[in-house]
Amino acid sequence: MTNLPKGSKKLLNAWAFYDWANSVYTLTIASAVFPIFYEALFSDRGHYIEVFGLELKNSALISFITALAFLFVAFFSPLLSGIADYVGNKKSFMKFFCYVGALSCTGLYWFELENIYVGLLFYFLGLIGYWGSLVFYNSYLPDIAFPEQQDKISAKGYSLGYIGSVILLIINLGMIMKPEIFGITGKTSGEAAMKAMRYSFVMVGVWWILFSQYTYYYLPKGNKETNRKLSGQFVFNGFKELKKVWAILKDNIPLKRYLGGFFVSSMAVQTVMLVATYFGAQEIQWASKEESTTGLIICILLIQLVAVLGAVLTSIASDKFGNIPTLIAINVVWVGFCVFAYFITLPVHFYVMATMVGFVMGGIQSLSRSTYSKLLPETEDTASFFSFYDVAEKIGIVIGMALYGIIDQITGSPRLAIVFLGIFFVIAVFLLRRVHKK
Repeated sequence: MTNLPKGSKKLLNAWAFYDWANSVYTLTIASAVFPIFYEALFSDRGHYIEVFGLELKNSALISFITALAFLFVAFFSPLLSGIADYVGNKKSFMKFFCYVGALSCTGLYWFELENIYVGLLFYFLGLIGYWGSLVFYNSYLPDIAFPEQQDKISAKGYSLGYIGSVILLIINLGMIMKPEIFGITGKTSGEAAMKAMRYSFVMVGVWWILFSQYTYYYLPKGNKETNRKLSGQFVFNGFKELKKVWAILKDNIPLKRYLGGFFVSSMAVQTVMLVATYFGAQEIQWASKEESTTGLIICILLIQLVAVLGAVLTSIASDKFGNIPTLIAINVVWVGFCVFAYFITLPVHFYVMATMVGFVMGGIQSLSRSTYSKLLPETEDTASFFSFYDVAEKIGIVIGMALYGIIDQITGSPRLAIVFLGIFFVIAVFLLRRVHKK
């Protein structure tokens, strides 16, 4: 571990490189290979399964498990963030969640419908690990970068994440489409492809742990000034820190208004991103199962590649027009996307939709994070402030995924759920307009 000064190029790059390490989770597990693998498990039994004493649609089931995981993270992250700032060792917390998430991805290798509870547990822990580590990763941004650096390094992080995850996904795609080249065999081509998908889950875990070591080497342990030992009252100290942050938020009108807009926007954005592949697998009229697998992965790759450009263009637009006007414009585009999604049926429609999503996905994530960082008051307790940001995001996802799952379960189709999410983007535009444009 080295002690690099705030604003150091090497320190900023090391921080951003964690996106390279962990973004393989969002692409392979959350977006591409696992959803396809999960859908393939149901290919011979329809879309329904009896679990927890209920007959649930498979996509609704995974939506509810996802919502439960985010509810867990939302409940515990404020407490853990307060503790991390209090003892000045948030890197240890970040490592813990990173390793939980990575090892859980490896555990997905054993996901089977016959033992679905174990598989769902690994999926649940993978979500907790990924999002839990992000609480502490995001909180480092104001610690390691000056305000004028934060937009660009935040965008660089997302760009590195998109590029790194695409590299691994291309390798996984080769394994799935041509398993024999990689020495992966099975009684049928479909069985070999399923085995390749299982191997890809293991590769995600190894990639995540391996590349995160560069980040951990350069990141500071935490805030030196708050390097204190835990006392018997550490739980209450954590809540005390949160209470102080809440008091500041009530008096900080721009930050409070921004968090309102971010809450409803994130609710819709994250839900769309998490369910896109399930939507494509069930609602698009693919010519064959093989075309479905290839087409869905190509769409995910397209989203990632376009998102790199989207993040960079958003950073440029924010410099020229300001962060809030740029965020408003992006939310307007998301409204159009939700309306368009209701009518798509053909693969070409899905490719067009993937391009639209790519441009606005990277931009809204990167700019939302850096805008919040800029609005923070001068403070050393950045982890506690960012826990509010993350809690808003997580509670939004809980609501979004729960609504999606309920509508999907009741109607048997997710189309109305996507349109319903568009309403939240409209609300976000209205709320963001109340934030000072500068």
